Amino acid sequence: MIIDETNMGILRHLKDGRKSYKLIATELSITENTVRSRVKKLIEEGILDISGNVSIDSLTGHNLLYLGVKLKTMELQEKAAEFSRLKGVVSVGIVTGRYDLILQVLLGPENTLLKFITRQVAKIEDVQTIESFIVFEGYNLRVPYIL
Repeated sequence: MIIDETNMGILRHLKDGRKSYKLIATELSITENTVRSRVKKLIEEGILDISGNVSIDSLTGHNLLYLGVKLKTMELQEKAAEFSRLKGVVSVGIVTGRYDLILQVLLGPENTLLKFITRQVAKIEDVQTIESFIVFEGYNLRVPYIL
């Protein structure tokens, strides 16, 4: 699917996921049906996902962290997919630099960093090293509540 200017305009308006299609249509000078059909197609194509995100600072007992992962293999896409299936993993990115992958992880009150590493990360083969970065305070940092 091509992301044209109309789609980009719709996406900009959907940063507020509760904004009505009618209001978006009015502001973009298109019909409400056009907005509805384009949003549906963006969702079907896997380009758009509308979800509620929470401020990490409001979740008492929860921690958000980033893990930098260096692998012993170059099967980056396969390993990224494996990591993405671990409980608490919000997202995984294949990156440049000293790490191969960066994970964004949400931990609940019952799950510590130590438990996450020893019970989940340890199951994945070919991990050479990991480095954790715990978020103490977030600014405009919201994540889907996946736990």
